[in-house]
Amino acid sequence: MNRVAVGSLIIGFLAVLVLLVLSLSARSDEPGGEIRNVTWLAEDIDGRGVIDNAQTTLTINADGSANGSGGCNRFTTSATIDGSNLSFKPAAATRMMCPPALMDQEQKFFSALERTRSHAIDADTGKLLLHDDAGKTIAQLAQQN
Repeated sequence: MNRVAVGSLIIGFLAVLVLLVLSLSARSDEPGGEIRNVTWLAEDIDGRGVIDNAQTTLTINADGSANGSGGCNRFTTSATIDGSNLSFKPAAATRMMCPPALMDQEQKFFSALERTRSHAIDADTGKLLLHDDAGKTIAQLAQQN
């Protein structure tokens, strides 16, 4: 082999190595995708659906802070994410009064956040699934557009 051929092989090998390293570093630690810096809209809480116009939302920020709307009140909390493990601290919320059904849904959402122990992204729908310590889905959220 001549020097040009050997040099080309070395350059090709290094290019493949660089692409492999970049590919691995770009992968998310979370199964199915990144859940941070996305606003999620609740579609189901404890298998009971949601009031459509309530706009119950959750955003988990890169720094671990989380916030959103319970449908009536704004809230803030913190999230701990480790792979598929996910947990939330109790939410601090404003104290506005809304119709009883909306207040009930909001309390169920806050309770679901506190009971969350893991998460997954549904491969078919892209929805965020929150699971309790038994692995049961306790909330389903879709990316808000």
